[in-house]
Amino acid sequence: MRSSGLGRGADDFIELADGRIIGFPADQFRILKATSEEELKKVTVEVNGFALRWEELNEDLTVEGIVAGRFQLPLPEVAA
Repeated sequence: MRSSGLGRGADDFIELADGRIIGFPADQFRILKATSEEELKKVTVEVNGFALRWEELNEDLTVEGIVAGRFQLPLPEVAA
């Protein structure tokens, strides 16, 4: 996985075996939204290339889900 380096709200990228590069908004995933850039970089490719894993965050994303655009909906904001 490669990061765009554009900061929060920018897409992160994965390069598929066929050479396509897919961008996805990491901030559309609850756990990833709350992480630092350094934590986002600590990703590993698992399950023979079918999943991304952030061990310290206990977060997994499937490549199929990213390619299909299946992102989590944001949690509603809680009024103080």
